[in-house]
Amino acid sequence: MKILICEDNKLASKTLEVVIRKEGYLTETAVDGNDAIELLRNNIYDMVIMDIHLPFHSGLELVRYMRKELKSKTPVLIVTAFSDPQMQSQANELGISGYVVKPFNPADLLTQIREILMK
Repeated sequence: MKILICEDNKLASKTLEVVIRKEGYLTETAVDGNDAIELLRNNIYDMVIMDIHLPFHSGLELVRYMRKELKSKTPVLIVTAFSDPQMQSQANELGISGYVVKPFNPADLLTQIREILMK
């Protein structure tokens, strides 16, 4: 299974990468919205883990791009420091699979990843 991590914070990105790879998943990382678009256009992922606030394009813009332009149904797990109910609602309308607020418990994150990938 291959997971794209879209995260501009280096520490958060590395943490996600280590936790996810430890479970045996392959990962690639996009550090901004432009990187994410390029990777999404040229690769197939089993899941995307997306921060909301990214340089150039927000996580919500990227999910919208995936759904509308790429016609992708790839599951998206939002992992963000923002627990804003309005933002969560917007994300849900775009068909995300889950929403995790930072800081997160690695075991809880992995449980959510497994559940989403089993659907």
